[in-house]
Amino acid sequence: MKAAWYKSFGTPAGVLEVGNWKNPEPKSGEVKIRIFASGVNPSDTKKRNGANPSLLDSGPVIPHSDGAGVIEAVGPGVSIDRIGERVWVWNGQYGRQEGTAAEYICLPNDQAVTLTENVSYEIGAMMGIPAMTAHRAVLSDGDVNGKNILITGGSGRVGYYAIQWAKLFGANVIATASSDSSKAECIKAGADHVVDHPSSEVNKEILEFTKGAKVDRVVEGDFAANLLPVLDIIKTSGVIASYSSMTNMNPSIPFVRMMFMDLTIRLILVYEMPMAAKIAAMKDITKYLSSNQLNHRLAKSFTLDDIAKAHQLIEKGGNKGCVVLTI
Repeated sequence: MKAAWYKSFGTPAGVLEVGNWKNPEPKSGEVKIRIFASGVNPSDTKKRNGANPSLLDSGPVIPHSDGAGVIEAVGPGVSIDRIGERVWVWNGQYGRQEGTAAEYICLPNDQAVTLTENVSYEIGAMMGIPAMTAHRAVLSDGDVNGKNILITGGSGRVGYYAIQWAKLFGANVIATASSDSSKAECIKAGADHVVDHPSSEVNKEILEFTKGAKVDRVVEGDFAANLLPVLDIIKTSGVIASYSSMTNMNPSIPFVRMMFMDLTIRLILVYEMPMAAKIAAMKDITKYLSSNQLNHRLAKSFTLDDIAKAHQLIEKGGNKGCVVLTI
């Protein structure tokens, strides 16, 4: 089969190769999927750059954890009725060497989720990391109906879906954005109010919008940068659900202040989400995909041969939407 891989860490053009790779066969409990779209995420580029130094100890890596395609074969213990089913996948390259940047992948049966006919493979390849992370961030700590939720970086890959999940489940959504175009993206996703990034002045605007009520929850895309201003506008016993701390991966925190606020700090990594959270996300993604109630953004699509360009675009940043390989 055709695939892309890297045998050493480094730049996209320096280490990514495309060529022939051994075609995998499904083991017990697995399905074999013909991949038609492979999602490219920041975690993929970070791993290629060496974020996990032991990753290559077992040999070369075919990157990418997100993807979508059709089940072409099943292993022992899996119903043959699944053959021919359109699916999207999650955690494709987590804990294993072979991800979705290839014509075929074999995965455990429950990692292949039905993709209805009304949804393209490109959209399916956006569900694993962006949509599941956002679902966890918004809904991990109970019902959000009627609650005020602040979503920082609302035009980002995760933030865009977080706005939608919050609105679908009845929250009042305030989003932050750094430009007029990003603010427009947040409005398109359904945000009720959009402001600049958290600061003392922005906090005044948020409290004016909420009529003085502090926010119940924060979905945070840069924990280190926004923590202090967020503490001024979050309720006692509120929740900060963070999936990234881009400006400082090891931030210091005002522990005593936060303790006396009885805050919950929810740190989210889609790879390590409990299975119950993954099942809940899969259920809701399937429901709202099938009824066309989720909006999606494809920033750019590349062929497998141009995987290096796709990685470069992710690393450049500023993309309004997801980056996908078509295979």
